[in-house]
Amino acid sequence: MNMDREAKEYYEVIIQAKDMGGQLGGLAGTTTVNVTLLDVNDNPPRFPQKHYQMSVLESAPVSSTVGRVFAKDLDEGINAEMKYTIVDGDGADAFDINTDPNFQVGIITVKKPLSFESKKSYTLKVEGANPHLEMRFLNLGPFQDTTTVHISVEDVDEPPVFEPGFYFVEVPEDVAIGTTIQIISAKDPDVTNNSIRYSIDRSSDPGRFFYVDITTGALMTARPLDREEFSWHNITVLAMEMNNPSQVGSVSVTIKVLDVNDNAPEFPRFYEAFVCENAKAGQLVQTVSAVDQDDPHGGQHFYYSLAPEAANNPNFTVRDNQDNTARILTRRSGFRQQEQSVFYLPILITDSGQPVLSSTGTLTIQVCSCDDSGHVLSCSPEAYMLPVSLSRGALIAILACIFVLLVLVLLILSMRRHRKQPYIIDDEENIHENIVRYDDEGGGEEDTEAFDIAAMWNPREAQAGGAPKTRQDMLPEIESLSRYVPQTCAVNSTVHSYVLAKLYEADMDLWAPPFDSLQTYMFEGDGSVAGSLSSLQSATSDSEQSFDFLTDWGPRFRKLAELYGASEGPAPLW
Repeated sequence: MNMDREAKEYYEVIIQAKDMGGQLGGLAGTTTVNVTLLDVNDNPPRFPQKHYQMSVLESAPVSSTVGRVFAKDLDEGINAEMKYTIVDGDGADAFDINTDPNFQVGIITVKKPLSFESKKSYTLKVEGANPHLEMRFLNLGPFQDTTTVHISVEDVDEPPVFEPGFYFVEVPEDVAIGTTIQIISAKDPDVTNNSIRYSIDRSSDPGRFFYVDITTGALMTARPLDREEFSWHNITVLAMEMNNPSQVGSVSVTIKVLDVNDNAPEFPRFYEAFVCENAKAGQLVQTVSAVDQDDPHGGQHFYYSLAPEAANNPNFTVRDNQDNTARILTRRSGFRQQEQSVFYLPILITDSGQPVLSSTGTLTIQVCSCDDSGHVLSCSPEAYMLPVSLSRGALIAILACIFVLLVLVLLILSMRRHRKQPYIIDDEENIHENIVRYDDEGGGEEDTEAFDIAAMWNPREAQAGGAPKTRQDMLPEIESLSRYVPQTCAVNSTVHSYVLAKLYEADMDLWAPPFDSLQTYMFEGDGSVAGSLSSLQSATSDSEQSFDFLTDWGPRFRKLAELYGASEGPAPLW
């Protein structure tokens, strides 16, 4: 009998037993036997559909799921286990497939980043096979099946992409403000290729040392650089799509500030030495060294000598040790505290950079009295004793006399000051009673030189009269930028450099006020083209004023003419 577990897995068999050989009159008994068929791998796997259609966004991250395929196997357990592989197709390098051990399905995942602009679709040939085979059922095979998977890549609006993805820039610290140090380039990877605008993430450049051109991506210096203050700058440049500001790309820019010899060598500390009165010529007084904030490639090398004003110093000399140190030696003997207790020796320190820089340091040398072994006994000159000693009472009396004299002098000066001040207050100085009268219209403007009143009388005459008057009440500390703009400048980088330099000057000048002023003109002036609108010199009564001209202004002013009693006239023909 050819039994098939996939067709029927359970059988129930009733077995009857009879005695007496089954003859008539014998007894019989029955029992039930349940038979369960065990599975064997006799069914090959088969895909229910030969074509799968899937889609994935081009922004899908690596290892994200694209879709699932399933090869059906009628067997169970280990005989139904599947292994899925990509055997062919142009997407074998872009996608991968893994087997889910619980549901025996093939999960297609993204293997590398996708790009709609580079490739819009892929084709995969997927195979599903049983890993456990039984040799006696190979004739029922093959125990594998294939299907075709078409994957479409969908376009998404992607942020701009920088090329390259990282920038490293070296710039000397003495570079001028506004100098372009690097061109940052980004592009829109989408088909639309939108315009891009560049900017700097200010959190990465809090000192605002750099500026990037919004359209060209030219990275420029906006402030002077100092390697000794900041030797490295790590900034982030942003690129934003014009049509979709939410799409922003970023790139890191590392800037190394190269050293320039802009710091002179100097003493690391205040040097103070002593020389004994019994010192001999050529005796060592002090060994000095220097430091320099610069960091040249070849290392530091300093040269020591006496400053030009002390080149012929008869007391001390300098010997360069050629190891960035120098010795200070005595040139003579016979030093005396009473003659000179302190010497100030200027020492010139020069570096080996380009350009060569130097500074002058001062070594303070005290003359001290020493014993025969050279140990200092005292470094202060002996005080001269007074020939007559004063008692404490005498000193107190002298101080009391000096105090009384000072009190008398202050009292006399105070009385003279009060005598010069008058007791009657002049009416002109009484600011509470002053009344300023202006008898003419606009007199206030005529009394000030803050502006040119002629410009209000007739603008045409003011323009023809020459250059306008400048303000005389205050002088601007920041001169106009336009006078320094070169008229033949046509290069964007030059304009950027100039603007950035002037912007830096204005930002650094904390005491320059904004010289914006507001002038309020309440009167037109006698020379105004529009005439005077003031009623101060009008007729004394409304009856003497003629409003006949209102009738010539058309129907819109007819009601106004009637209110002011204008004479009736013929209706205008318009």
